[in-house]
Amino acid sequence: MIIKVILLVVFFAVLISVGAICHKTSANVEGFVLGGRSVGPWLTAFAYGTSYFSAVIFIGYAGQFGWKFGVSSTWVGIGNALIGSLMAWLLLARRTRLMSHKLDSKTMPDFFAKRYDSESLRIGASVIIFIFLIPYTASLYNGLSRLFGMAFDIKYEYCILAMAILTAIYVIAGGYMATAVNDFIQGIIMLIGIVAVIVAVLNINGGLSGSIDKLSDISGEYEAGAFTKLFGPKPFDLSFVVILTSLGTWGLPQMVQKFYAIKDEKAVTRGTIISTIFAVIVAGGCYFLGGFGRLFVTGDATVEKCGAIVPVNGFDSIVPEMLTNLNDVLIAVVVILVLSASMSTLSSLVLTSSSTLTLDFIGPVINKKMDEKQKVTCMRVLVLVFIAISAALALYQYNKAVTFIAQMMGVSWGALAGSFLAPFFFGLYWKGVSKLAVWVNFVAASAFMTFVAVNNVFELNILNKFADGFFASPINSGAVAMLAGFIIVPVVSAFTKKPDASKTAEIMASVAKN
Repeated sequence: MIIKVILLVVFFAVLISVGAICHKTSANVEGFVLGGRSVGPWLTAFAYGTSYFSAVIFIGYAGQFGWKFGVSSTWVGIGNALIGSLMAWLLLARRTRLMSHKLDSKTMPDFFAKRYDSESLRIGASVIIFIFLIPYTASLYNGLSRLFGMAFDIKYEYCILAMAILTAIYVIAGGYMATAVNDFIQGIIMLIGIVAVIVAVLNINGGLSGSIDKLSDISGEYEAGAFTKLFGPKPFDLSFVVILTSLGTWGLPQMVQKFYAIKDEKAVTRGTIISTIFAVIVAGGCYFLGGFGRLFVTGDATVEKCGAIVPVNGFDSIVPEMLTNLNDVLIAVVVILVLSASMSTLSSLVLTSSSTLTLDFIGPVINKKMDEKQKVTCMRVLVLVFIAISAALALYQYNKAVTFIAQMMGVSWGALAGSFLAPFFFGLYWKGVSKLAVWVNFVAASAFMTFVAVNNVFELNILNKFADGFFASPINSGAVAMLAGFIIVPVVSAFTKKPDASKTAEIMASVAKN
């Protein structure tokens, strides 16, 4: 216990110190939101990676998809690395940096407003972000209760409050730069932690070969060996998980805005390599580890539901159960690993929410006379507000056993990426995107994912009747919403009013290679 407490105290002290040191860099709007657009490749790459992979991945998704797909769930991590990191950096980073400079845009709604010459798109995008980032933020606390209960035997409420207060302190104090520096520190912890945990957990069952052999003997609801196959027992379902969790990053505002802040093209090249390696280790490691969950949750700890064998205590119990036999030092490392993953993503989300609401809604609509100092103050206040709301939702979910808040993670991801991915991507590459096409995509994706949420929360079972319930899954629906945008935007653009050719040509010239 002493070791765990000491490590936590040191960890928290470092985070707060970074916030204090970076305070001077957050005096104006560009400094607070984008670190003065002078952030190097290491900080940007780690900020991207740590914002990508949270406790939802390590505790929730790794356990859930590892249970469903076995070691083939590693493909999700590989997809995250190759599509969500490598391809995102190759196709988006340079153009996003240059075009956001040209447009002087600081947020994603600001980009849409200036790229498509439409203030209404700014308002629409900011509303979508406000609505769907809140449940996403609240879901970050999921899984921490079991982990802290195992390691410290302390109440979940205290874990949430500590995480919320500490994140608020360093984000409010140091803005984006404090977040980026702390993300780098937290990323190092995540890299070391995930490798150490994988080795320790596999050694419990005789190392890698011994664990594979034991897993191949498990049949469950499938034939023996299904969970060690290359593509697992359900390759089709696995592919949609890869699409949602990998392609989705291309349209998430808290991810894309990392490219706004990177300082130059050399940093983009180096950041691409660093970010991809980080994702291979962290995401690949998390899902690979989760693939062995059935070795640790067996017998009376499982129950049959709808023809499938599932853990009695839910999927979030799988990874904590895998860790119970580790020594105290490793458990302390895991606790800090999951805290790091959660706090880095939380800081990124609340910074995105507060900057969007201030710069794209309060400033343009409510108080057009706000100066730089007032805007920064407003963003700092809203950081506190958003953290408080997310903590309150997490506490409510835990105390009332309300499951829909946790389910909203998939819905939020699908709605945000479904709304923004195609309009943003085409906006970087194609002159012919119409304003109406962007609006149609916004409405289609957000309305569809809202319907998915309502169908599941109120158990309407409407979507369950189509395609064997395929669309009832937020994962599948979110992937469809994202892919549909690549059809909606060009088709609607082909039949609607074209943008001003001269303005568009000038904007596109900003990303032309020298």
